[in-house]
Amino acid sequence: MDEDPQFAEFVAERGNALLRYGYVLTGNPHDAADLVQESLLKVRAAWPRLRRKDNPESYARTTMARLHLAAWRRLRRERLTGEPPDGAHHDTLPSGDEQDMWQALAGLPRKQRAVLVLRYYEQLSDAEIADVLGISRGTVRSQASRALGKLRSAMPDGDKIRGGSR
Repeated sequence: MDEDPQFAEFVAERGNALLRYGYVLTGNPHDAADLVQESLLKVRAAWPRLRRKDNPESYARTTMARLHLAAWRRLRRERLTGEPPDGAHHDTLPSGDEQDMWQALAGLPRKQRAVLVLRYYEQLSDAEIADVLGISRGTVRSQASRALGKLRSAMPDGDKIRGGSR
């Protein structure tokens, strides 16, 4: 493929943000890097069409969410994650409560974790989440409800975890 300076610039500017998003989706820095790399291959293939649009990062994030769920559908199993990364290019987790939250989030099934990430990290509406993941709005709400219930039961102060429908 020919090198496109605009694509290289996009990767240089938004690569770390995509990596953080991948980490929130996967709960694992290695899987996050793989997810970003795989999605950037798809973005590169679609770049002639995307560079004319306002937000190619949105396409990349949607691609990442769909690839993440596709892997779950293929494997039908969960991989437990290790410790969060040391913070080289990820958000740090200073308190024990946040560490517990990350571990509880990592223990959720992929679809539930993806719904929570899209809702609370990306701040998407239920309709937007349904569109990104290719599921119904009712499934988005039920997955979010189940995920929040699991987080509440996993956390010592589970009543602090709030969620609601949008």
